[in-house]
Amino acid sequence: MSTTQSAFRSEVSLAAQLLSRIQSRQAKVGVIGLGYVGLPLSLLFAGSGFDTTGFDVDPKKVDSLGRGESYIKHISPEAIQKVSGQKSFRATSDFSGLGEMDAIIICVPTPLDEYRQPDLSYVRSTAKAVAAELRAGQLIVLESTTYPGTTEEEVLPILEESGLHCPAVPYSTNNLAVDAEAAPSPDFFLAFSPEREDPGNPKFTTARIPKVVGAVNAQSAVTAQALYESAFERTELVSSSRAAEMTKLLENIYRCVNIAMVNEMKLLCERMGIDIWEVIKAASSKPFGFHPFYPGPGLGGHCIPIDPFYLTWKAREYEFPTRFIELAGEINSSMPFHVVKGVAEALDRRRKTLFGSRVLVLGVAYKKDVDDVRESPALRIMELLQEHGASVDYHDPHVPRLGKMRKYEFGLESVALTAETLRQYDCVLIATDHTACDYDLVVKESSLVADTRNATSQITHNREKIVRL
Repeated sequence: MSTTQSAFRSEVSLAAQLLSRIQSRQAKVGVIGLGYVGLPLSLLFAGSGFDTTGFDVDPKKVDSLGRGESYIKHISPEAIQKVSGQKSFRATSDFSGLGEMDAIIICVPTPLDEYRQPDLSYVRSTAKAVAAELRAGQLIVLESTTYPGTTEEEVLPILEESGLHCPAVPYSTNNLAVDAEAAPSPDFFLAFSPEREDPGNPKFTTARIPKVVGAVNAQSAVTAQALYESAFERTELVSSSRAAEMTKLLENIYRCVNIAMVNEMKLLCERMGIDIWEVIKAASSKPFGFHPFYPGPGLGGHCIPIDPFYLTWKAREYEFPTRFIELAGEINSSMPFHVVKGVAEALDRRRKTLFGSRVLVLGVAYKKDVDDVRESPALRIMELLQEHGASVDYHDPHVPRLGKMRKYEFGLESVALTAETLRQYDCVLIATDHTACDYDLVVKESSLVADTRNATSQITHNREKIVRL
């Protein structure tokens, strides 16, 4: 037997050992980043019978979880206490324990910098932390949304600084077992599986959302798919990490482009004196060929406002202009300016100026009934209102305080939504249509209501106070 053959069989056994540990629920799973993606993922694996450790650099999150408390609205303390009581989940800020994990899943932020270029600093620093503890036979999966090529071009080289190697070798999803047997065997396994969380959506919990999996080689694909099959109802294997990375971008750019289209239609309908919401409702009656998208004050959340710019940045490497995608991004990014302009014009018609006016913003989360303010258009609107000389407060039943953020630092607390409070403002701006808000009261007691979400459509009284933007 040649040295190569001997090494091949020895390295193949690493995959067999990992598969055995996964299938028997003996594998230890580590999740780095305990935010809106990492925490529910950790709880899912812990609830599926895996010894799970969550890693985070924020000691406040670690302490909260240690007390059985939740800092994310749609995740109950009981869900945390259940797995903690079973001793299947723990949280820590000590990354030296990464070497004990059989599978490590990376769920860290991938924001844009001030020039709208990808900021992979969190991914790179996390990969370096993993490389420092990397051992043979471990599976590493990146879940952070990013451009095609990140797993192979950024994460893989950093991990291989450990001295271990994971050759990038093409494979076929139709002949995965054959390719896994024939390909050079890796020292560790590396894959990409895009997160698909929809916070606050009770119809699609983490386990019910199909998991797309792509890897840098066949053995990595086999082990990664086995890991996710053990906790998710369905997996969808693709032929590379690049294909998996592109899948997530396509999903979100599809939404971005269609939202941009309907936002542009809204602007045109305003000028033509047509109700865009009536038009959308009527078009939705068609049972085929039409899927409704709705206008708003801009895009929010960590994915849809950011993903298009990740792809347009990467496309420049291939000298490919993504004009359609860039235009959609420009339209959606302009919506907060349109809203502020509309508020100024509405005040002007009432012989008031935006400068010096008091404006109450209803809802600062990026979508209704969640507490997530990441990339929320309401924050940009508040900033623009302040730049124009307005005094700004906010009410959000799910966000009690707006502390220091990456881009903003308002230092505000949510005000109570009462008749007395509403009467104090020159304009009440509905930026997020939370179900808990009493819009009947808002219209009745406010002097002016600027509605960007059609939240007041069912209010029949005081319609003269309402301006839809």
